[in-house]
Amino acid sequence: MADQDKPLLIKRYASRRLYNTETSDYVTLEDIAGFIREGREVQIVDLKTGDDLTRQYLLQIIAEHESRGENVLPVNVLNDLVRSYMVPGGGVMPQFLQTSFDMLRESQSKMMENMSAMNPMSKMPGFEAMKAQQEAFLKAMTGGFGAAGWTGGAEEEKSDSSGEDLDDIKKQLAALQEKLSKMK
Repeated sequence: MADQDKPLLIKRYASRRLYNTETSDYVTLEDIAGFIREGREVQIVDLKTGDDLTRQYLLQIIAEHESRGENVLPVNVLNDLVRSYMVPGGGVMPQFLQTSFDMLRESQSKMMENMSAMNPMSKMPGFEAMKAQQEAFLKAMTGGFGAAGWTGGAEEEKSDSSGEDLDDIKKQLAALQEKLSKMK
C-alpha cells in the first residue's frame, strides 16, 4: 500500500518507449491511462535528461481519447482553455478547474458515505448489490475519476463540518465563475 501513496515512476527511453519501474516492463499510453483510472498517480520522466514529461503525456492521452470520439470536453470548454493560455499568468482557469474537480470528488465521496453501513437503509435486502451498482455507475460515468477516494465509510465528526466546507467551496466557485465571466 505504501507504493500506492507515491507516484508510479515511468521512464521514457531515447527510443520513446515507456518503462514501468515497478514492474520492470514497457507500457503504453493506454496502460498509463488505466493506472490513472484505478486511482494511481504517475510521473513520467525522461531517462537521459531527467525532465518531467508527465503533463505532456497526460495531454496526449486526453487528445487520443478525444480523437477517437470519446468526447468528454465540450468545444466551449476547449475554447476557454485555449483562451486561458492567452491570459498573462494563466488567469483563474487553473484554480477554477482544480476547485471544480475537488468539488466533484467531494460530492462523489459524500454520495458513497450516504450509502455506507451507518445508513439505516443498509439493512434492506439487496442494499449491498444496490451500493455496488451505484459505485460501478459512478465509476463508469466519471471514467474512474476519484474512485480511489471512495471508502464507503462514514465518519460522524467529519460529516458535521463538511456542510460548512461545501458552502465555502460553493462561494469560492461562484467567485471564480464571476471572475471568468468578467474576463469574457
